[in-house]
Formats: sequence, C-alpha cells, structure tokens
Amino acid sequence: MNTDLDKLHPYPFEKLNALKSGIVPPTHLQHIALSIGEPKHPTPAFVKQVLMESLEKLSAYPLTKGIPELRETIASWLCRRFQLAQLDPETQVLPVNGTREALFAFAQAVVERDKKPLVLSPNPFYQIYEGAALLAGAELQFLNCTEATGFAPDFAAVSEDTWQRCQLLYLCSPGNPTGAVADLPTLQALIALADRYDFIIASDECYSEIYPDEANPPPGLLQACAAMGRSDYRRCVVFHSLSKRSNLPGLRSGFVAGDAQVLKAFLRYRTYHGCAMPVPTQLASVAAWNDEQHVRENRALYRQKFQVFQEILGDILPLSTPDAGFYFWADTRPAQLGSDEDFARELFARQHITVLPGRYLARDCDGINPGENRVRMALVAPTEECREAALRIRQFIKTAPAAR
Repeated sequence: MNTDLDKLHPYPFEKLNALKSGIVPPTHLQHIALSIGEPKHPTPAFVKQVLMESLEKLSAYPLTKGIPELRETIASWLCRRFQLAQLDPETQVLPVNGTREALFAFAQAVVERDKKPLVLSPNPFYQIYEGAALLAGAELQFLNCTEATGFAPDFAAVSEDTWQRCQLLYLCSPGNPTGAVADLPTLQALIALADRYDFIIASDECYSEIYPDEANPPPGLLQACAAMGRSDYRRCVVFHSLSKRSNLPGLRSGFVAGDAQVLKAFLRYRTYHGCAMPVPTQLASVAAWNDEQHVRENRALYRQKFQVFQEILGDILPLSTPDAGFYFWADTRPAQLGSDEDFARELFARQHITVLPGRYLARDCDGINPGENRVRMALVAPTEECREAALRIRQFIKTAPAAR
C-alpha cells in the first residue's frame, strides 16, 4: 500500500460524526444541517431538461478534453465575468468532473517529486489541498488565516526560503470557510511572486458567484493577470464549479482554466486518469454557464438568509457577514458555552442542529489552531428552515447552563 495514505487525516465529517456519537437529540425537532456546504436551492429546470434530452449521447465515449461547445461557452463566460480580453478555449480551458477531483489531481500532475517539493495552503482550508499535497509526495506548509489578518494568509510574512521551495500555492478566494476575498493588488502580488520564484498558483474560486453586492463581484486570478496585460496567464490556473453557482452539486461539473502549458500537461495526466465528463453532463453544463438569471436569484436567496440570521442572532452571537460565499464563520466565545466542539455537540444534543467545529477545518500551526472557537454554519437550507435554525440557536444560547 502507498504509505503516504497513513499521513491523511480523517475527513472533517468523520470527526463530526464521532463528536455526535451516542447523543440522542430531541426527536420532536426536525434535524437541520448547517454543517455541509451542499446547496439545497432548486436545480434549474432548464438544466434538467437539457440533461434528459441528451441521454442518447451516452452511447459514445466522451473525450477527456470535452466538446468544443462547452469549452467555448466556458471561455466566453470567463471573459464576460472577469473582464478578460481573450481566452483560447482550445488550449486554456479544460472541463472537469467537479473541482474536488481536479484540485486533488492537479497536484499529482504538477508537483516535481525529486526536488523536495513544498506546497502552501491557507489554514483553515478545504481538506482536498492537504491530501493532494501529501499524496503527491510534497511537504505541506500552512498559512494561518485569522481575524488579525482579515482571515487571509499573511503572504508578506512568508520567508524567501519558503517561496524558493514552493512549487504550488493553493489559493481559495472567496475563502472556505471564512468567506474572505483576495483583492486585485493581492492577486497581482502573488503573480509577481510566482514569476520570481517559479511556482504555480491554483486558485479555487468555487464560491465566486455567491456575493452580497451585485455591483461588486469578487475578482479572480485570471482577471488579475488580464489587468497586468498577461493573456498567457503564465503560472496561473483557476478552478470553477457549477455546484454552488447553479445548485448542481450532483452534476459534478466544473472546469480548470489558465496557463496553456500547464493545462497541456494536466490534460495528459487526466487522459490516463480516465475522468472524461459524460456528454449529457457537458451539454447541461453549457446551458447552465450560458444563463445568469438563476444565479442572480440564487444570490438573492442567500442574502435573505444572511439577513434572517443577523436579525435573530446579531445581539447574542456576533456574526460577520462574509465578503462572499454562504458560510458564517461564527466566533463561539461570546456565547460562553465552551469550545467550538462543545458548542457543536451541545447544539446538536439540545436543538437537533448540526454545525461544524472550526478546528476540524484547520491544523495546529505556529502554536495555534485558527479554527478553534469558531464554527462553520452553511446557510444552504431553504429560508424558512434557516429561520427556524436561527431561532433554535438563539434559544440554545439563552438557556444553556453556562449562559444563565
């Protein structure tokens, strides 16, 4: 067996299940899950219709590179959304079966094992980054994201030796779980560092289409390149998905775009990996990427739910609405109910609500775990269910023994 498998941590939800083990929550209360970032808004009907009408395409093997229509649609969407002057759908776009598998596979393709590779990751982080780095034979170094740093990595504090060893930087903007967004100057500074030290930036932008202000969408890495006059997107690759944007987590559809030379190598890897997207999925994806109305409606629903939580809980549990995304990264200390694990365990036991302890999304680094005393609340359920959750959380805080 691959001994690197022994380096993998249990997934956050395994830890959560262990935390809840043996607890019998109140059965008269319906369970409300705020723990998993799985959108519950309706799937667009027109996407389902295209999928059903395309089922005869299952009779043919799909190409790993995808059909031209999908790559062209993605390129056009990227140019519109991120103000790109050009993007070649033939060489700079590659469809993938959801970004989770692509983010993992990417490290396997780009890490050079014989050069003592180092991969950098935000902390807290999406656990796929960690597994990808370790199974690619790399050392992983975390960059803490705390309230003091605006919940973003302090890149200025990274040593020159670290940058010199770095082969791959995982960037997550908007951040999971913090919702922090990297601005254009930050992205451009990272591009300059990548040029100077010759590493690749893998920018996970899966939450880029969930933001509060319609006039101010989060910028992206390719947008930062374009603003610098760089249409080759050298050393820069972005990852996008329909899961959050279009409420299509089960479609497993996303894409990778950017540096043509990097994508050429990644395509070669994926051809051997055997992960071509079925043609009906590709055609349904074309329909989704071509429509923005359902995405605007999606954002409006999230705005409603954030407002509901603020109105019900704002005076008892300080909540900072994120720059983007659909998570509250809530500080549990004002509730005076113990640690993040205590808060999550007792909330489940008393109110049948599941949230994710923040420490499960982070690692100890530089003497701290930046997820401690925080919980991630995913506002993915319907609005009325979120309202019920907020009311129960308020009741939990007001009546819990430590808060009396």
